[in-house]
Amino acid sequence: MGLVRSIVAPRRYLSSSCNIKAAVMAEALREFSSCDIGDALVKLKIPFGGYLDGISMWSPTRQGVGESPPTVVGPAVTVKLVDVDDTTAPKPDVHFADANEPGKVMFIQQPPHMYSACFGGLMATRAKYIGAAGVVVDGRFRDVREIQEMKLPLFAKQTSILGSNGFSRVSEINVPLRFKDDLWINPGDLLVGDHDGVVVVAPYLVDQVIELCRARKEIDEKTMAALNAGAEMGPTLKKLRK
Repeated sequence: MGLVRSIVAPRRYLSSSCNIKAAVMAEALREFSSCDIGDALVKLKIPFGGYLDGISMWSPTRQGVGESPPTVVGPAVTVKLVDVDDTTAPKPDVHFADANEPGKVMFIQQPPHMYSACFGGLMATRAKYIGAAGVVVDGRFRDVREIQEMKLPLFAKQTSILGSNGFSRVSEINVPLRFKDDLWINPGDLLVGDHDGVVVVAPYLVDQVIELCRARKEIDEKTMAALNAGAEMGPTLKKLRK
């Protein structure tokens, strides 16, 4: 098993000061796109640049359709699902929809072979009422139009017409989850989502990511200005992207 990148206390033990710090970090990251952050994480040699490939925006609009909504940023609340027939996995004391918190992003992971949804309109209504920043589903969801109408930011791999009943169940809340290989999502990691995709940032990397993003943003702005003025791509990149 790969190493978990950082260890974060379970949600019930996080202090108010930790929540305040997380909110500050989230706001600082909001300045940048998922592409900016992913490039920075590649430079920092984070597996896959923190990119959650295969997951795209479905709400409030479909990825690449219409105007781009604001970037979604928030600390992760993780939810692990297992096959409904799994009798050995633990069971939580609360419904996972009640485990979300204001300003946080719920990351839900279902077994990869599932063709049923693990999130839908009722759970979205609860997330909206709580004030969740958004939801990321490593799997399928349903009630697309309903969720779009309530404008809850939601990212997922795909949709389904089937609910979770008879297919999967929640096993654990706020535990480290492996996305793939050595890329993990831990409770409290920052999830950043926009029209380009979703990226995960461990809190201890935020300052380095911001520094790299600001430097790259300045270079990109100069590059764009040069290209708009008719400069050739090759010499411009050679000059500015050293």
